[in-house]
Amino acid sequence: MEARLAVSARAEVQDRFDPAPHIKRMREDGYTIVEDYLDADRLVAFRAGMAPYLGTHRGRNPFEGRTTERVYTLVARGPVFEDLTADPRLLSLLDAFLRPSYLLSASHAIDIYPGEVAQSMHFDDSFYPIPRPRPAISISVIGAVDAFTAQNGGTVIIPRSHLWSNADYAAFVQARLAGRPVPAMQDAFSLEMPAGAIAVFQGTLVHGAGANTSDAPRMAYTNQYCEPWARTQENFYLGVPKDQVRRMSPRLQSLLGYDLMGTSFMGQVTASHPRKSLDEEWVAPVVRQTQA
Repeated sequence: MEARLAVSARAEVQDRFDPAPHIKRMREDGYTIVEDYLDADRLVAFRAGMAPYLGTHRGRNPFEGRTTERVYTLVARGPVFEDLTADPRLLSLLDAFLRPSYLLSASHAIDIYPGEVAQSMHFDDSFYPIPRPRPAISISVIGAVDAFTAQNGGTVIIPRSHLWSNADYAAFVQARLAGRPVPAMQDAFSLEMPAGAIAVFQGTLVHGAGANTSDAPRMAYTNQYCEPWARTQENFYLGVPKDQVRRMSPRLQSLLGYDLMGTSFMGQVTASHPRKSLDEEWVAPVVRQTQA
Protein backbone atom coordinates (compact mmCIF):
# COMPACT_ATOMS: atom_id res chain seq x y z
CA MET A 1 0.00 0.00 0.00
CA GLU A 2 2.76 2.47 0.97
CA ALA A 3 4.63 1.73 -2.25
CA ARG A 4 1.50 2.40 -4.34
CA LEU A 5 0.91 5.67 -2.51
CA ALA A 6 4.51 6.74 -3.13
CA VAL A 7 4.17 5.99 -6.86
CA SER A 8 0.87 7.89 -6.99
CA ALA A 9 2.37 10.91 -5.21
CA ARG A 10 5.35 10.87 -7.55
CA ALA A 11 3.08 10.79 -10.60
CA GLU A 12 1.13 13.77 -9.22
CA VAL A 13 4.35 15.76 -8.81
CA GLN A 14 5.33 14.93 -12.38
CA ASP A 15 1.93 15.98 -13.69
CA ARG A 16 2.19 19.35 -11.92
CA PHE A 17 5.65 20.08 -13.29
CA ASP A 18 5.80 23.13 -15.57
CA PRO A 19 8.90 23.03 -17.78
CA ALA A 20 8.42 26.52 -19.28
CA PRO A 21 10.18 28.62 -16.59
CA HIS A 22 13.04 26.13 -16.43
CA ILE A 23 13.52 26.20 -20.19
CA LYS A 24 13.50 30.01 -20.13
CA ARG A 25 16.17 30.10 -17.44
CA MET A 26 18.30 27.56 -19.29
CA ARG A 27 18.15 29.67 -22.44
CA GLU A 28 19.01 32.89 -20.59
CA ASP A 29 21.38 31.81 -17.81
CA GLY A 30 22.46 28.40 -19.09
CA TYR A 31 21.13 26.40 -16.14
CA THR A 32 18.12 25.76 -13.92
CA ILE A 33 17.43 23.93 -10.64
CA VAL A 34 14.59 21.49 -9.96
CA GLU A 35 14.49 21.14 -6.18
CA ASP A 36 12.12 18.22 -5.67
CA TYR A 37 13.43 15.83 -8.30
CA LEU A 38 14.27 12.92 -5.97
CA ASP A 39 11.93 12.33 -3.03
CA ALA A 40 13.02 10.81 0.28
CA ASP A 41 12.33 7.23 -0.83
CA ARG A 42 14.41 7.62 -3.96
CA LEU A 43 17.29 9.13 -2.00
CA VAL A 44 17.24 6.11 0.32
CA ALA A 45 17.15 3.77 -2.69
CA PHE A 46 20.01 5.68 -4.32
CA ARG A 47 22.25 5.28 -1.28
CA ALA A 48 21.37 1.60 -0.91
CA GLY A 49 22.10 1.02 -4.59
CA MET A 50 25.49 2.70 -4.31
CA ALA A 51 26.61 1.00 -1.11
CA PRO A 52 28.16 -2.11 -2.74
CA TYR A 53 30.35 -0.01 -5.03
CA LEU A 54 31.78 2.65 -2.72
CA GLY A 55 35.07 2.66 -0.83
CA THR A 56 37.08 0.79 -3.45
CA HIS A 57 38.99 3.37 -5.48
CA ARG A 58 39.73 7.03 -6.21
CA GLY A 59 40.06 9.09 -9.38
CA ARG A 60 42.90 8.41 -11.80
CA ASN A 61 43.72 12.03 -12.60
CA PRO A 62 43.06 15.56 -11.33
CA PHE A 63 39.94 15.93 -13.47
CA GLU A 64 38.28 12.80 -12.07
CA GLY A 65 39.58 13.89 -8.68
CA ARG A 66 42.33 12.16 -6.71
CA THR A 67 40.08 12.25 -3.63
CA THR A 68 36.85 11.56 -5.51
CA GLU A 69 35.17 8.23 -6.17
CA ARG A 70 33.17 7.73 -9.37
CA VAL A 71 30.88 4.85 -10.22
CA TYR A 72 30.32 4.69 -13.97
CA THR A 73 27.42 3.20 -15.97
CA LEU A 74 25.08 4.24 -13.17
CA VAL A 75 21.97 3.70 -15.28
CA ALA A 76 22.54 -0.07 -15.21
CA ARG A 77 22.98 -0.42 -11.44
CA GLY A 78 19.36 -0.58 -10.27
CA PRO A 79 15.75 0.51 -10.88
CA VAL A 80 16.12 3.85 -9.08
CA PHE A 81 18.90 4.82 -11.49
CA GLU A 82 16.76 3.86 -14.47
CA ASP A 83 13.90 5.98 -13.12
CA LEU A 84 15.93 9.13 -12.56
CA THR A 85 17.47 8.82 -16.03
CA ALA A 86 14.12 8.85 -17.86
CA ASP A 87 11.95 10.91 -15.50
CA PRO A 88 9.28 12.72 -17.57
CA ARG A 89 10.07 16.08 -15.94
CA LEU A 90 13.67 15.92 -17.07
CA LEU A 91 12.74 14.66 -20.53
CA SER A 92 10.42 17.65 -20.98
CA LEU A 93 13.45 19.91 -20.56
CA LEU A 94 15.70 17.86 -22.83
CA ASP A 95 13.01 17.88 -25.52
CA ALA A 96 13.36 21.67 -25.75
CA PHE A 97 17.09 21.55 -26.54
CA LEU A 98 17.92 18.26 -28.25
CA ARG A 99 16.56 16.60 -31.37
CA PRO A 100 14.21 13.61 -31.10
CA SER A 101 15.93 10.29 -30.31
CA TYR A 102 18.64 12.01 -28.26
CA LEU A 103 20.94 9.73 -26.30
CA LEU A 104 22.24 9.18 -22.81
CA SER A 105 25.92 10.09 -23.11
CA ALA A 106 27.25 9.55 -19.58
CA SER A 107 25.86 8.28 -16.29
CA HIS A 108 27.86 8.07 -13.07
CA ALA A 109 27.80 8.72 -9.35
CA ILE A 110 30.35 11.12 -7.86
CA ASP A 111 31.40 11.00 -4.21
CA ILE A 112 33.73 13.89 -3.32
CA TYR A 113 35.65 13.18 -0.14
CA PRO A 114 37.02 15.73 2.35
CA GLY A 115 40.24 17.31 1.18
CA GLU A 116 39.41 17.17 -2.53
CA VAL A 117 40.59 20.25 -4.41
CA ALA A 118 38.51 22.23 -6.88
CA GLN A 119 38.12 20.77 -10.35
CA SER A 120 39.31 22.77 -13.33
CA MET A 121 36.63 24.93 -14.93
CA HIS A 122 35.35 23.42 -18.16
CA PHE A 123 32.27 22.82 -20.30
CA ASP A 124 30.89 19.35 -20.87
CA ASP A 125 30.56 19.17 -24.64
CA SER A 126 34.02 20.58 -25.35
CA PHE A 127 35.12 17.36 -27.08
CA TYR A 128 32.80 18.12 -30.02
CA PRO A 129 35.05 20.25 -32.28
CA ILE A 130 32.42 22.77 -33.35
CA PRO A 131 33.22 26.45 -32.76
CA ARG A 132 31.40 28.50 -30.13
CA PRO A 133 29.08 30.29 -29.80
CA ARG A 134 26.70 27.52 -30.82
CA PRO A 135 23.74 25.55 -29.51
CA ALA A 136 24.71 22.99 -26.92
CA ILE A 137 25.29 19.50 -28.30
CA SER A 138 24.68 18.00 -24.89
CA ILE A 139 22.67 18.78 -21.77
CA SER A 140 24.03 17.89 -18.32
CA VAL A 141 22.34 16.99 -15.06
CA ILE A 142 24.01 17.14 -11.66
CA GLY A 143 21.92 15.61 -8.89
CA ALA A 144 22.42 16.26 -5.18
CA VAL A 145 22.18 13.12 -3.04
CA ASP A 146 23.74 15.10 -0.21
CA ALA A 147 22.87 18.78 0.01
CA PHE A 148 25.30 20.96 -1.97
CA THR A 149 27.11 23.74 -0.11
CA ALA A 150 30.05 25.99 -0.88
CA GLN A 151 32.06 24.02 1.68
CA ASN A 152 31.45 20.43 0.52
CA GLY A 153 32.24 20.77 -3.17
CA GLY A 154 29.08 22.35 -4.56
CA THR A 155 29.53 22.85 -8.30
CA VAL A 156 30.85 26.28 -9.27
CA ILE A 157 29.10 27.73 -12.31
CA ILE A 158 29.39 30.91 -14.37
CA PRO A 159 25.91 32.02 -15.44
CA ARG A 160 25.54 32.96 -19.10
CA SER A 161 28.94 31.48 -20.01
CA HIS A 162 27.06 29.17 -22.38
CA LEU A 163 26.93 32.20 -24.70
CA TRP A 164 30.72 32.65 -24.87
CA SER A 165 32.66 32.39 -28.11
CA ASN A 166 35.77 30.26 -28.61
CA ALA A 167 37.86 33.40 -28.05
CA ASP A 168 36.02 34.21 -24.81
CA TYR A 169 36.64 30.74 -23.42
CA ALA A 170 40.29 30.67 -24.54
CA ALA A 171 40.94 34.04 -22.88
CA PHE A 172 39.29 32.77 -19.70
CA VAL A 173 41.45 29.64 -19.59
CA GLN A 174 44.66 31.53 -20.35
CA ALA A 175 44.01 34.10 -17.62
CA ARG A 176 43.30 31.34 -15.10
CA LEU A 177 46.48 29.49 -15.99
CA ALA A 178 48.52 32.68 -15.77
CA GLY A 179 47.03 33.57 -12.39
CA ARG A 180 45.64 36.84 -13.70
CA PRO A 181 42.36 38.32 -12.44
CA VAL A 182 39.40 36.89 -14.37
CA PRO A 183 36.43 39.27 -14.48
CA ALA A 184 34.03 36.43 -15.36
CA MET A 185 34.73 34.75 -12.01
CA GLN A 186 33.02 37.67 -10.29
CA ASP A 187 29.75 36.17 -11.53
CA ALA A 188 30.68 32.62 -10.52
CA PHE A 189 29.02 31.01 -7.52
CA SER A 190 28.73 27.62 -5.83
CA LEU A 191 25.48 25.76 -6.35
CA GLU A 192 23.79 25.35 -3.00
CA MET A 193 20.79 23.08 -3.26
CA PRO A 194 19.03 20.54 -1.04
CA ALA A 195 19.36 16.78 -1.27
CA GLY A 196 17.07 15.55 -4.04
CA ALA A 197 17.53 18.62 -6.23
CA ILE A 198 19.07 18.60 -9.69
CA ALA A 199 20.81 21.27 -11.72
CA VAL A 200 20.19 20.99 -15.46
CA PHE A 201 22.46 23.00 -17.73
CA GLN A 202 23.62 23.42 -21.28
CA GLY A 203 26.75 21.54 -22.30
CA THR A 204 28.40 24.86 -23.15
CA LEU A 205 28.07 26.28 -19.61
CA VAL A 206 31.43 26.73 -17.87
CA HIS A 207 31.54 25.04 -14.46
CA GLY A 208 33.61 22.81 -12.19
CA ALA A 209 33.25 20.86 -8.96
CA GLY A 210 34.25 22.88 -5.92
CA ALA A 211 36.75 21.88 -3.23
CA ASN A 212 35.43 19.82 -0.34
CA THR A 213 36.70 21.62 2.75
CA SER A 214 34.06 20.01 4.99
CA ASP A 215 34.55 16.93 7.17
CA ALA A 216 32.12 14.68 5.26
CA PRO A 217 31.82 13.19 1.75
CA ARG A 218 29.39 14.77 -0.70
CA MET A 219 27.46 12.29 -2.85
CA ALA A 220 26.03 13.33 -6.21
CA TYR A 221 25.50 11.96 -9.69
CA THR A 222 25.63 13.24 -13.23
CA ASN A 223 23.70 12.15 -16.29
CA GLN A 224 24.52 13.75 -19.61
CA TYR A 225 22.47 13.56 -22.80
CA CYS A 226 23.56 14.37 -26.35
CA GLU A 227 22.22 14.91 -29.84
CA PRO A 228 21.33 11.64 -31.58
CA TRP A 229 24.06 12.17 -34.18
CA ALA A 230 26.84 12.73 -31.62
CA ARG A 231 29.14 10.11 -30.14
CA THR A 232 28.35 9.30 -26.52
CA GLN A 233 30.96 9.46 -23.76
CA GLU A 234 30.11 5.99 -22.44
CA ASN A 235 29.60 3.06 -24.80
CA PHE A 236 26.41 1.63 -23.34
CA TYR A 237 26.12 -1.04 -26.05
CA LEU A 238 29.11 -2.71 -24.40
CA GLY A 239 28.60 -1.44 -20.85
CA VAL A 240 25.01 -2.59 -20.29
CA PRO A 241 24.28 -6.31 -20.86
CA LYS A 242 21.51 -6.97 -23.37
CA ASP A 243 19.60 -9.09 -20.87
CA GLN A 244 19.33 -6.00 -18.72
CA VAL A 245 18.39 -3.70 -21.61
CA ARG A 246 15.54 -6.07 -22.55
CA ARG A 247 13.92 -5.46 -19.17
CA MET A 248 14.14 -1.66 -19.45
CA SER A 249 11.37 0.62 -20.70
CA PRO A 250 11.25 1.43 -24.42
CA ARG A 251 12.13 5.06 -23.56
CA LEU A 252 15.25 4.00 -21.71
CA GLN A 253 16.16 1.59 -24.50
CA SER A 254 15.96 4.52 -26.89
CA LEU A 255 18.21 6.63 -24.66
CA LEU A 256 20.78 3.82 -24.73
CA GLY A 257 20.75 3.85 -28.54
CA TYR A 258 18.33 1.04 -29.42
CA ASP A 259 16.36 3.28 -31.75
CA LEU A 260 16.60 5.09 -35.07
CA MET A 261 17.39 8.79 -35.25
CA GLY A 262 14.00 10.43 -35.82
CA THR A 263 12.57 9.37 -39.15
CA SER A 264 15.98 8.58 -40.64
CA PHE A 265 17.72 5.24 -40.99
CA MET A 266 20.65 6.29 -38.80
CA GLY A 267 21.31 3.65 -36.17
CA GLN A 268 20.10 0.71 -38.25
CA VAL A 269 21.54 -2.76 -37.70
CA THR A 270 22.11 -4.47 -41.03
CA ALA A 271 19.10 -2.63 -42.49
CA SER A 272 16.84 -3.42 -39.50
CA HIS A 273 15.60 -1.48 -36.48
CA PRO A 274 18.14 -1.81 -33.63
CA ARG A 275 15.44 -2.81 -31.13
CA LYS A 276 15.06 -6.09 -33.03
CA SER A 277 18.51 -7.01 -31.75
CA LEU A 278 17.02 -7.24 -28.24
CA ASP A 279 14.89 -10.24 -29.22
CA GLU A 280 16.22 -13.28 -27.36
CA GLU A 281 16.25 -15.30 -30.59
CA TRP A 282 18.08 -12.61 -32.56
CA VAL A 283 21.25 -13.60 -34.36
CA ALA A 284 23.40 -11.03 -36.11
CA PRO A 285 22.70 -11.28 -39.86
CA VAL A 286 26.40 -11.58 -40.67
CA VAL A 287 26.42 -14.75 -38.52
CA ARG A 288 23.02 -16.07 -39.56
CA GLN A 289 23.67 -15.60 -43.28
CA THR A 290 27.06 -17.29 -43.00
CA GLN A 291 25.51 -20.28 -41.27
CA ALA A 292 22.66 -20.58 -43.80
